[in-house]
Amino acid sequence: MKFSKSAKIASLALALGLVATTPAYAANLEGSGASFPALLIEACKAPFSAATGHTYTYSALGSGAGRTNSDKAVGDFWMTDAPHVGSSRRASLIHIPVVAAPIAVLHNVPNSKTLQFSADTIAKIFSGKITMWNDPAIVDDNNRTTTKVIYSKNSDGSLKKNKAGDPIVLRTQTVTSKVILPAKKIQVVYRSDSSGTTENFTDYLNKSAPSVWTNPKKAVFKDSFPGNINDVSNLGRIVGAAQSAGVALQAGKTPYSITYAEVNYAKANKLKVANVINNAGASVVPDATGVSAFLAQATQDASGYLTFDFKTTEKGAYPLGITSYLLADTKYPNKATAAAVSELAKFWLSPKCAKDAGEALGFSVIDGDFLKKSLAQIAKIG
Repeated sequence: MKFSKSAKIASLALALGLVATTPAYAANLEGSGASFPALLIEACKAPFSAATGHTYTYSALGSGAGRTNSDKAVGDFWMTDAPHVGSSRRASLIHIPVVAAPIAVLHNVPNSKTLQFSADTIAKIFSGKITMWNDPAIVDDNNRTTTKVIYSKNSDGSLKKNKAGDPIVLRTQTVTSKVILPAKKIQVVYRSDSSGTTENFTDYLNKSAPSVWTNPKKAVFKDSFPGNINDVSNLGRIVGAAQSAGVALQAGKTPYSITYAEVNYAKANKLKVANVINNAGASVVPDATGVSAFLAQATQDASGYLTFDFKTTEKGAYPLGITSYLLADTKYPNKATAAAVSELAKFWLSPKCAKDAGEALGFSVIDGDFLKKSLAQIAKIG
């Protein structure tokens, strides 16, 4: 039996428990944490209120602040782009993957075509080993033949997958790029605050280019930096700014700069979005399709934590895809608050948020087995 797109979405809404009703209790939830999912969280605020009668406020203070606030039970829910595994974490807190999106490499090279970088080149740029835009490594990355992957999709836009859970490739295209790079110095702009985005970004650098980025992942960029970030040669050339909005703003007003942030910060700050060359030799755009292909290669444990396979050779995988976790309590003092947080988590995963609002902002839909495991985690909220 075949179902229409609208029927599938309606069925998913029922599975998520999103039947519009007038609640006996209208909650006003307070949340804080990661800036990475902030645009999606803001975009889904009004439709969530219309569907449930509940409202919420969210302060995008960074993943570090979200974890700290969760430790002290400041507010009702918290977001982090990296698992909270510290000793300060309250035993009653659980992780729920609710948002997926790419970390984008954003640059401000005037009058340039779409640039593309390998992991080794990205690591050398952000570590200060490459300092000029016309460095041979950047020139090689942007004057070579790569592949572009087109995946088979379902009628609702999600990726078709085989029995093993891998996306089904519809076809591949060979692409040859030719780019002239300017003889200009590169200015690196990094996140100065504690950030799950930084933790995921430095994890990618360390796992994908370990001979260059020799230090393990850290939530604070300078703590993972392979060398002395305060060395005289780095002063004024590698600079920090707080939160995603801050690094994008700084890069936007600094010609020939480069940074990392959510793809949706590019347009407002007139930044260009780079492709990433993955281990299969494909030049991949940081979009929902590439992230979904990458997440399909990840493993997830019983607690909800995801382990990413940065070395995957999945043809269309965008290797800088990440998830944001909702930190929620299994022992809320107020059970009505617990129920409202549960409704919020389900709504963020639903088509009305993840697809209708999220895809236009560059976010990916969590579906399949990942969705089932997220819903199982939500069921523990209490």
